[in-house]
Amino acid sequence: MHDAVIFDCDGTLVDSEGLSAEVFCELLAELGHLTDPVDILARFRGQQFAKSLEELRERFGALPEAFGDTFRARTLEVYRERLTEIAGAASLLQAMTHPACVASNAPRHKIALCLEAAGLARFFPESRVFSAYEVGAWKPDPRLFLHAAETMGAAPARCLVVEDSAPGVAAGLAAGMRVVALVHEEAAPWLPQGVPAIRSLPELLTLL
Repeated sequence: MHDAVIFDCDGTLVDSEGLSAEVFCELLAELGHLTDPVDILARFRGQQFAKSLEELRERFGALPEAFGDTFRARTLEVYRERLTEIAGAASLLQAMTHPACVASNAPRHKIALCLEAAGLARFFPESRVFSAYEVGAWKPDPRLFLHAAETMGAAPARCLVVEDSAPGVAAGLAAGMRVVALVHEEAAPWLPQGVPAIRSLPELLTLL
């Protein structure tokens, strides 16, 4: 029995990562840089936003000062119009009896918008939403997950983390938690040996 289930948000509960990659590519194209959303997604999934911007600057040179703000504003517009849940998220959360929370690298306002747009906000009151920006530590640093567990009154060893990215999985393992990876691609070379993988969220019920 787990004392708490800690979900990542982007790519785990809400289908936002592909949309974000599209916006990255659109903005870069406007600057004359052609990129592939698949490549962008593979490079930046689950990564701290500031680090992604740093890597883009290393790859393409100087970016406009407002590039990050423009990206955030445009993605929020896209989320409001097109964001959906990861298939099976609502039905899983409805069926779960374990206390659940969200711990994400994103700012709180973005997490809230994504959960609302995808129809999942009803499962996560504000007290069960945790942002790396409020802790000052981003995955793969484990402190966000440890903070979530402490707030939920759960021992780390009795928490289950559900993630879809290498930084998130690494953070969960470093926190001493059990980790399950939601894998979207055919192969996942980033997944450490011994970490179980699921292909759809409803599969998680059999692991609880």
